[in-house]
Amino acid sequence: MTLFDGITARLVETDRLGVNVLERVGDDPATAAEHTVVFVHGNVSSSLFWQEIMQDLPSELRVVAVDLRGFGRTEHTPIDATRGVRDFSDDLYATLQALGIAEAHLVGWSLGGGVVMQYALDHPVRSLTLQSPVSPYGFGGTRRDGSRVNDDAAGTGAGVANDDFVQRLIDHDTTADAPTSPRSVFRSSYVAPGYTSEHEDVWVEAMLSTSTAGGNYPGDAVATATWPGFAPGTTGVLNTLSPKYFDVSAIVDLADKPPILWIHGTADAIVSDTSFSDLNHLGSLGVVPGWPGADIAPAQPMVSQTRDVLAVYSEKGGEVTELAVDGAGHSVHLERPAQFRRALLTHIGYVGRPADPAPPTEAIILRSAD
Repeated sequence: MTLFDGITARLVETDRLGVNVLERVGDDPATAAEHTVVFVHGNVSSSLFWQEIMQDLPSELRVVAVDLRGFGRTEHTPIDATRGVRDFSDDLYATLQALGIAEAHLVGWSLGGGVVMQYALDHPVRSLTLQSPVSPYGFGGTRRDGSRVNDDAAGTGAGVANDDFVQRLIDHDTTADAPTSPRSVFRSSYVAPGYTSEHEDVWVEAMLSTSTAGGNYPGDAVATATWPGFAPGTTGVLNTLSPKYFDVSAIVDLADKPPILWIHGTADAIVSDTSFSDLNHLGSLGVVPGWPGADIAPAQPMVSQTRDVLAVYSEKGGEVTELAVDGAGHSVHLERPAQFRRALLTHIGYVGRPADPAPPTEAIILRSAD
């Protein structure tokens, strides 16, 4: 595990499983909830992806990044997808309890966005920051109002995974020799064209930490007569996000609504109204043969769905801030770190709010790349 300066890792034993967490040297475990930030990574990644932003946040904050089960160094315990992402969110709750964190600001990226929304349905949080989050209705197979395109959720879940990509995860392929290698997928899907980083090897390392053991990534699929011929099984990461099992749109009815910051890139290839990971959209492009047409298998308008749900959240009294970052892809925290950092610090009340100004001794350093 490649750790950046000032970042440490340790295994936290919970009553559910052993969970790997990253922390910063010098952070105070007694830090108040309003200055505690917890980061949750996305699919085929790990906590390593958060290290740059962890380094750059003010020292008065307590900052923690968690590896979800089956990723990084957390135990590769099988995932019950019939619970949606509740295995992940319950693990997160157990981890924070073990760390003595009763409440915190939660930051979730992609799959992690779904996890923290589920967490907020079950436990109090200070705020939610959703970076390129999965739609509140899951990934694939739904119309704009969240209703399922078909009853068996065909075309969603583990069957969507590319077999060659999975094999290259198993082989720990670090090359860019094929479009399906993890490094190539990072460059084409995780970030927008033009992004470069001296830490790319670390991002690939994080991707390669994904467990492909039974019950982890991608999961199982079952046959169906409905196009494209498969539906979600009951275990594994990708099935947790199938609309057959996942729906966190009930956040609009929370009695106590935490403020929400929604950050997303306008060039996101994964979470989009025209996602290149959505089989129905690929069918409409002719990439997947036999597509039955938009009436039967429409592309999922993921961003529009999120905007619709958050609009209702706002109408019902919640505070919502949307930051659409022009030209950024799926990983705003990597691609536009200064914008991400400023938006997060403002959202949690550390800067920009007269009632809770930043301590006068703290300087936020903007690197030349920002």
